[in-house]
Amino acid sequence: MIALQALLMMYLLALAAWLVSLRKNDVSIVDSVWSLLILTGAVTYALASAQASPRALAVVTLVALWAVRLAAHITWRSWGEPEDRRYQAIRARNEPHFRWKSLVLVFLLQATLAWVVSWSALAAVLNPQPWNWLDSLGVCVIVAGASFEAVADWQLARFKSDPTHQGKVMDRGLWRNSRHPNYFGEFCVWWGFYLVALSAQAWWWAIASPLLMTILLLRVSGVALLEKDIGERRPGYRDYIARTNAFFPGKRRQTSQEDSTT
Repeated sequence: MIALQALLMMYLLALAAWLVSLRKNDVSIVDSVWSLLILTGAVTYALASAQASPRALAVVTLVALWAVRLAAHITWRSWGEPEDRRYQAIRARNEPHFRWKSLVLVFLLQATLAWVVSWSALAAVLNPQPWNWLDSLGVCVIVAGASFEAVADWQLARFKSDPTHQGKVMDRGLWRNSRHPNYFGEFCVWWGFYLVALSAQAWWWAIASPLLMTILLLRVSGVALLEKDIGERRPGYRDYIARTNAFFPGKRRQTSQEDSTT
């Protein structure tokens, strides 16, 4: 019942965002709402559970810090920009009447995915076990992942703000050892929440949360989608791929071009 209450609240937020998108004629605002959908679920779980345990408070606080930071960053990054090219492609494939179809194809779909991702938060909030070492470990992983993601986003934003970097590849800082360090940080956040939920009997269904997020990051809307044609738009990206891990940070590889210059 609590889970369905959360899904309803998330659908209401998605509906409100869809109405805004009709006015703006831009469905990419769903990216700004994505993390807030998950936060809506976490808050609903905590309020409906009638539990005020340290674990529930920690989970809601951590989800809120992660969600607000990410929503603010995406909103700032996309402010004044046209509709994201990913959504332009979805729009082109689903005309005519995409404005109305987008409620289901974009907003309610995102809300449903966010609901599944929030299951780790649900299991953690409802976990009746006393605070234990898994909770402490999970919180450490969440904080480390969220910090990694925030630093990566800041480094990329700073790089792009320099006009001399137009069309160049960001391969500095955290981006030197991973092509998508922000996604890796996100990955850590949700496996961290799963660790907090792990001591509960609900662990077997809560694992759907980090597994879905991992699939989205690696195979759907993350790495695979962003790198589909980026080599054509940024000539130096192929060399970046050759020397840098896609997701998990690792030692930078030396390319044949670098060998010839040493």
